[in-house]
Amino acid sequence: MRSSGPRRRFTLLSRRGPTAALLIAPVAVAGWIFGADASGAGATRDAPPVPKARPATVQESPAPTGPAATSVVQILAHPDDDLFFMNPDTRQSIVSRSRLTSLYLTAGESDGVNAARTGPLAPSVRPAADKARYAEARQNGIRAAYAEMATGDRTSPWRRTAIETAGGGAAELDVLAARPEISLVWVQLREAGSVSGDRPVSLHGLWDGRVTELPSQLASGSPVERDFAYDKKQVVDTVAGLLERFAPTHVRMQDPTPGLVTGTDRPTDHQDHLFGARFAQAALARYAATPGHPPFSVQNYLGYFTSGLPHTLDPETAAAKLRTMHTYAWMDETNYCGDEAGCGDRKVAARPGGHGWTRSVRYTRGESTSWVQPGRDGELWAFSVLDTRLAVWQRGARGDWTGPELLPGAGLDSGVTSVRLADGRIAVFATRTSLGAAPADYRRDVVTAVQRTPGGAFGPWLSLGTPERDDATGLSDISAPAATVDRAGRITVYLRNSRYSLSSISQQGDGSWSSWRERGGRNLHGDPAVASDASGRQHVFVSTPLTVWSWTQAEPGAPLSGPTATGLPPTTLTLSAAPEGDGVRLWFRKPASGAVRTVRFSGPLASPVTELGGVAGFGPVSASGPDNALLAVRSGTGVPGTYLPGPGGTGTAGRSAGTGQWLSGGPLFTGAPAGAAAGVGAIGQDGRLYWSRPDAPQAWRPVD
Repeated sequence: MRSSGPRRRFTLLSRRGPTAALLIAPVAVAGWIFGADASGAGATRDAPPVPKARPATVQESPAPTGPAATSVVQILAHPDDDLFFMNPDTRQSIVSRSRLTSLYLTAGESDGVNAARTGPLAPSVRPAADKARYAEARQNGIRAAYAEMATGDRTSPWRRTAIETAGGGAAELDVLAARPEISLVWVQLREAGSVSGDRPVSLHGLWDGRVTELPSQLASGSPVERDFAYDKKQVVDTVAGLLERFAPTHVRMQDPTPGLVTGTDRPTDHQDHLFGARFAQAALARYAATPGHPPFSVQNYLGYFTSGLPHTLDPETAAAKLRTMHTYAWMDETNYCGDEAGCGDRKVAARPGGHGWTRSVRYTRGESTSWVQPGRDGELWAFSVLDTRLAVWQRGARGDWTGPELLPGAGLDSGVTSVRLADGRIAVFATRTSLGAAPADYRRDVVTAVQRTPGGAFGPWLSLGTPERDDATGLSDISAPAATVDRAGRITVYLRNSRYSLSSISQQGDGSWSSWRERGGRNLHGDPAVASDASGRQHVFVSTPLTVWSWTQAEPGAPLSGPTATGLPPTTLTLSAAPEGDGVRLWFRKPASGAVRTVRFSGPLASPVTELGGVAGFGPVSASGPDNALLAVRSGTGVPGTYLPGPGGTGTAGRSAGTGQWLSGGPLFTGAPAGAAAGVGAIGQDGRLYWSRPDAPQAWRPVD
């Protein structure tokens, strides 16, 4: 929402002299590495009635058109959550010159001490606590990190202004002068100051109604000059208004359902991450109902818990991510920014890699490779989630595409999977979030929509419920569903539940559905991968941090047995499976490498692992075409990578020969690629479906 009324320009030059425009904000590990008092003690300000903001004119980049019409908005709880948990995606947006806006909900003021608490970097004399100045130092570190990623110069200047918010207060907007398509927005609310401690004055307390307002915590150099306080609605209004202002086609946000530490009632992630993400969900629901905006996709990112899982990034990418953290953390301590508050986050300087966070990035939703499905009469269907609704594209037998059509029914989480039924109809499965009227009403369930006739319109969404008792029991931490169809036409859906075991629900002979059933397994992570072999036996696979477990039918229609240890080495948790003769083939990635690996199962045991190398990157592998020969992945640069087998055959023989070739090119995309015999698709971050034919795997073109 654009500001109105008199305008006033604020610049770093006017506030701190000629070098101040270089300020950068540091990364915050907010409470994971250190504890802090969020009671308001220290250098905070009283919160008077919400003032009328002092808006200012700021030069913003014009709305891009054509292939460059990508606008990415990142919604973070703290300064540094993007650098720890969203990079390298953030860097790839910057390199691609997409419009990028990072929106920080809290000031990240912690205990106000800009110094390492312990270790060799801990000062002999601990600095005095000053929350306003520490918040400013973190801002300086972020500005430096973004400037360096964008221009190679951490001192590249920013324009800092105050803007009105739809919540009735003001926020700081920073625009990188050399790259005005890059913006930072500082909402500057007070943070919790503790990972999971009882802090009523926090996003958590505001969401649950324990406090009626959350006050601001302004950075010492902010052009926002008067404090304010927001109630719950005003926070949602503020974020929704900023979404309206920056009109995203793609939104990155933290995980609103990260689960609980086993045996406790403590979330596996920082409470600000969790409840900041739930405020983001509420704002996105509000924004999605606003007419005239471009359709947007959403990608969710795992936070602290990624430290206990296999690393996903190759050494080169991890090293680049760590270098950015060094910039944010102000490792050299030279006062290059000219600000007495400091040029970065010295708490992070004690451990710039976090708890292994710079060695991974991990999505928590939207990684299905089964969202493309052939129809009965030669047509092709593709599905995604845009505006939290099901987006449907259709390709006719002549190769002409139509869509996307957004079907009724909002609240869908990112990522859908689909199966083709025996009569040629297609069924789509997803998870859906219901925010509810009260905090305790927050809920996720599994839903399905089925074509009324082959090639026809889809019927309404049907809820299959959830194996979860309530949100508080496991924070609604469920995987995406995976579905398979038996020879009798009955569907079974598999789901990893918040207890890190496997659940399933099956369709009955009369079309009704059973109750959710526990299938066992422990320490399961990622989404289940399912496939049926040529005889109709179902195979289910789920990763643990150490190996892969499987469930298998001895014969079609027999009870599912398992879990069985496959003996496979650790994976990066994302799996995909497809039929291959009398067995199924499984694809996965090598940790800390990105190399693609594959094995074949003819029962519970796997063949030797074949390594196909790859183009680095992370995420699942899509297999399509004859003998599943055409593979597609997310490459190390964020664009699609495709594998073409060389001489020696298109199937297993060609893969085992190791003579294939990896190619990369195409758009930055969201989720995972998916394919069929006619080619491979990817949903671009501009909200468009891109398609690549098997004979031209690098020629990615939007279908509209």
